[in-house]
Amino acid sequence: MIIVNFKNYVYGERALERAKLVERYLPRAVLAVSAFDLREIASKTNLKVYAQHLDFQESERATGFLIPSIAKKLGARGTLLNHSEHRIPFEQIRKTLKVLRACKLRAVVCAASVREAMRLAKLKPYAIAYEEPALIASGKSITSVKSSEVARFAAKLAQADPSIERVCGAGINSADDVRAAKQLGCNGVLIASALAKVPSKKAEKLLRELAKV
Repeated sequence: MIIVNFKNYVYGERALERAKLVERYLPRAVLAVSAFDLREIASKTNLKVYAQHLDFQESERATGFLIPSIAKKLGARGTLLNHSEHRIPFEQIRKTLKVLRACKLRAVVCAASVREAMRLAKLKPYAIAYEEPALIASGKSITSVKSSEVARFAAKLAQADPSIERVCGAGINSADDVRAAKQLGCNGVLIASALAKVPSKKAEKLLRELAKV
């Protein structure tokens, strides 16, 4: 599983263009996009489009909150939660997962440590993504800098609950990083800057390499 997070690097027309480029080479990828672009990208590609964050509130009187049931109607298939750039309390994660399940939306919950990942495993999300915050957007892959921790995360999570997808992210920027993640026991990676922050030609080159993995 390859999850591409656009963050706010691309939006509007550029986001749709980049989404179609991802779809050309990785048609089974998960794409996490800005709430502003969710509906258009979900309707104009066949990718599994995720929100970058959703809240547990469901009331119409919830100004400023991102409502899961509305995201579902707009084409979302799931969401990221607790990314290092949008951390939320454990209890909020628990409440949000309950609402997401009711809406039949999947959640990839991010963890900044193996210990946090094990605590989150008790909530039984669809996937847990282990990310080292200091490596995000650094160009230094977690699969090389923190390889032993990635392996420990994958092994402990597989033992705790094999039904939860094991994802790693932070600095993933090559096909070799994806191969390494698999060798370390993960069955998914989270990529952002290497595909969203770069020019189209550079992104396309990486996508061609990823398509061969």
